[in-house]
Amino acid sequence: MVPSLVKLDWIRRVADSGVDIVQVGSFVRGDKVPQMADTDDLFRTLAGESHRALLSALVLNDKGLERALAVGVPLICLGVSASETHSRKNTGMGTDDAQRRIIALALEARQAGRRVQVSVQSAFGCGFEGAIAEDRVRAMVEAYLAAGLTAISLADTAGHAFPAQMQRLVAQVLTLEPAAEVTAHIHDTYGLGMANVYAAMEAGATAIETSFGGLGGCPFTKVAAGNVATEDLVHGLQRAGQRTDINLATLVSVAQDVATHFGRELPGRVQRAGGIKA
Repeated sequence: MVPSLVKLDWIRRVADSGVDIVQVGSFVRGDKVPQMADTDDLFRTLAGESHRALLSALVLNDKGLERALAVGVPLICLGVSASETHSRKNTGMGTDDAQRRIIALALEARQAGRRVQVSVQSAFGCGFEGAIAEDRVRAMVEAYLAAGLTAISLADTAGHAFPAQMQRLVAQVLTLEPAAEVTAHIHDTYGLGMANVYAAMEAGATAIETSFGGLGGCPFTKVAAGNVATEDLVHGLQRAGQRTDINLATLVSVAQDVATHFGRELPGRVQRAGGIKA
């Protein structure tokens, strides 16, 4: 559990570092995920402030959307798992029912003037079910596109992805809709996180979802492990002369504060080893 004031400090610093989007929290049940119980209050506080980054939140059901609209979330992210088991553990619904509901919510959010992103969770494998058929992922993407939803995230929730698979699935989305905005959401459960990042970028993904310090991990998957660390990705990009507009030192300082707060070593490399000067 992280006090709201501490969260606000981390969020503000990351949002002003030069990254494009910061996801503040999830509109989920506080009794199920108490770490997210203050998401409404965080947005109420941040709504009156100006930040360089676009603020977003995750929504999984009608009540969540109602709460997100009430506090003015500008970018609403909605997701459905390609794994039947993970979907039921995460939302209490099977994949098909969950996607129909999520599409309806996404269209409602867009009608309300909000930016929307939809995702296929567990797109690359599931800790409960193992391999996920790529045809299943493709069918879910096709359903999103048929509804006019073209900002699509492919999420490696369980961290099972490998680079060739990442390239293949990202390319398939762009084959279906060349104008799609493809995001890759990548966990580093088995050490292939950064390799998958570059595979996604090479295949045409225009955004990568990371987490400062390498925090994260879905509490409803079998092996919860963090995302690729934001500061590690930014460091790698800057060594190639990309995204030099982002303040890496700020991201590293936040990750170091997170490590101090929790009293444990975080998985991110750069905040421990220090960056290499370009």
